Amino acid sequence: MWLARHLRTRHLPGMSSSNIQKPLPPQPVATNDVSPRVLLIIAGGIAAYKSLDVIRRLRERGTRVRVVLTKAAQEFVTPLSATVLSGEEAVTNLFSPKDEAEIGHIQLSREADLILVAPASADLIAKMAHGLADDLATTALLATDTPVLVAPAMNVRMWEHAATQRNIATLKADGVQFVGPVDGAMACGEFGAGRMAEVDDIVNDVMSALNAQDGHGLVGALSGKRVLVTAGPTHEPIDPVRYIANRSSGKQGYAIAVAAHAAGADVTLISGPVAIAPPQGVNVVAVETARELLDAVTRAPRFDVGIFAAAVADWRTREAPASKMKKTAMEGAPTLS
Repeated sequence: MWLARHLRTRHLPGMSSSNIQKPLPPQPVATNDVSPRVLLIIAGGIAAYKSLDVIRRLRERGTRVRVVLTKAAQEFVTPLSATVLSGEEAVTNLFSPKDEAEIGHIQLSREADLILVAPASADLIAKMAHGLADDLATTALLATDTPVLVAPAMNVRMWEHAATQRNIATLKADGVQFVGPVDGAMACGEFGAGRMAEVDDIVNDVMSALNAQDGHGLVGALSGKRVLVTAGPTHEPIDPVRYIANRSSGKQGYAIAVAAHAAGADVTLISGPVAIAPPQGVNVVAVETARELLDAVTRAPRFDVGIFAAAVADWRTREAPASKMKKTAMEGAPTLS
């Protein structure tokens, strides 16, 4: 039921806006609420707008989110937006008498089950590596023994700089986990490593990290289980250029695989040709034809749950020539089998 519930609320690119859940207003938090809690620290950078989607996706998974915005982050997203989406007041100022009276920076970090820094700028990563604490975000990070997950986002040259790589190595040695960055086009016009990981991958890693902890109800409902998922279409060649296929995007199968992984399962995803990035933490096997799909399923390790969401083509040609068929040389339609 947990898996089905989260698949119903999951939003994927291409879904209409009418399917997107409206932001939840701030609600009083029950003192006996045992939902997993994430402290999201948003640093300055154009990728900060993606963090608002991270908040929404995490709440869809039943996770409480409290947000800290650095001064630079507020140039890109507002505390009001983070408050409305998270349902809890976003905090920004280390020296706010109101915030310190209600929940001090020490308690802010210690009440969380995980601290997520997304996006993490080169500046914030450097401060983390050197133990600086000159604002609310860095003070909370220094005052915690809670697991920390970092999603870097910066210019490719900044990411590749020796100083940044030293800082990354220091943090990894300290036990900090990282998701991304990935290669891609950047707002500055350059292309390369430094782009923040996709929202799906960040949320997936957050749920996997929470899954490793105890006391969070159904977060680890599939822990220790092997799940096999098939997704996408198959392409049955007519010749090296043409093929028979169904119009399947693969989104449903990929969403199932991501949700199963977040629930603690060891997931193998056998995928036909799709335009979706492979989910992090999921073993993806790429296939093209129905025969390849059958062979991959047959060879897959023994699994506890099989979810077959692939759209297998209904027909294949009896023979597929090795070279492109000329229209003038065709004698009727290809023979199907």
